[in-house]
Amino acid sequence: MINDLGYNIKMFYGDGFKGLPSFAPFDRIIITCGAREVPPELLKQLSNGGILVVPLGPEKEQVMTTILKKDANTFETITFDKFRFVPMLENKSPL
Repeated sequence: MINDLGYNIKMFYGDGFKGLPSFAPFDRIIITCGAREVPPELLKQLSNGGILVVPLGPEKEQVMTTILKKDANTFETITFDKFRFVPMLENKSPL
């Protein structure tokens, strides 16, 4: 799907912890559910200079977190305010 801004957006349902390695690398990944920790597979799937946005923390309260991948082994983390999201699904098959 290409939206009005010209971005080629792909949306999937499945195990968010595994990501989509067959489509990687990604310039941007946004997670719209709470995760207790940053899924390592998603960090691997970011391109250098890529950005991951994810609400991190326990179910009752997450901290919006932005992670910038500088290179294969260097990441910069920026945290924002507190939020509450539904939990991230693990071990789910795509529809």
